[in-house]
Amino acid sequence: MEFLTPELILILLTVAFVSGCVDAIAGGGGLITVPALLLAGLPPAAALGTNKLQAVFGTLTAVINFNRKGHVNIKPMALEIALTFAGAALGALTVQSMDPGVLLKLIPIAMLGIALYFGFSPNIGDIESHQRISKLTFATTVGFGIGFYDGFLGPGTGSFFVLAYVGLLGLNLLRATAHTKVLNLTSNTGGLVLFVIGGNVVWTLGLLMAVTQVAGGYVGSHLAIKHGGKLIRPLIVISAIAASAKLLLDS
Repeated sequence: MEFLTPELILILLTVAFVSGCVDAIAGGGGLITVPALLLAGLPPAAALGTNKLQAVFGTLTAVINFNRKGHVNIKPMALEIALTFAGAALGALTVQSMDPGVLLKLIPIAMLGIALYFGFSPNIGDIESHQRISKLTFATTVGFGIGFYDGFLGPGTGSFFVLAYVGLLGLNLLRATAHTKVLNLTSNTGGLVLFVIGGNVVWTLGLLMAVTQVAGGYVGSHLAIKHGGKLIRPLIVISAIAASAKLLLDS
């Protein structure tokens, strides 16, 4: 914390609020906080670990709000939660011992695909549709797979989960976003555990940012509930394009 001036801490607190708000609506909050933490001078692993710490609080706030408003029922998601946690923990363990360069080259293509899918399908997710795969298959493939990706790299995780819930389980955009926040919370927690074990968390900074993350998560989830797909869809498209652009620039 010695290298962080009061002005820089204030900027990071503001960044955390904006990140929490955006993440609660469409995902992609890490695209805002991770670069900010890196620019502040944190090593890559510490930036990822500290980001996970503050993100847990904002995502938890959004989950509580969505659950209280009846947009998600957490108990039937037990298997999805367990396998997402396992995938995220394995991903976080893996990224601390290898270069994620291959994924950095492939993910921008997938993110552009998500942007096109939601951008050119204006009615997708407006109403519930039929379920295409079983909950067991969803948990073992989507839950574990995207959980691993979130622990390993992370950008665009929320968009991937929303796409899966809409396209595979037939949820509308609001319910898909609410369910996504539950699995985001799970994968953030699973990844955080491994970053803590690896000593890659700046606790004081992460907890300070958590305060404004909570405020952002509260505001964002209220906006999502109030405006539904009209707000969620364009933000998903913007988030996906931003994630793709960032990863292409990084690579």
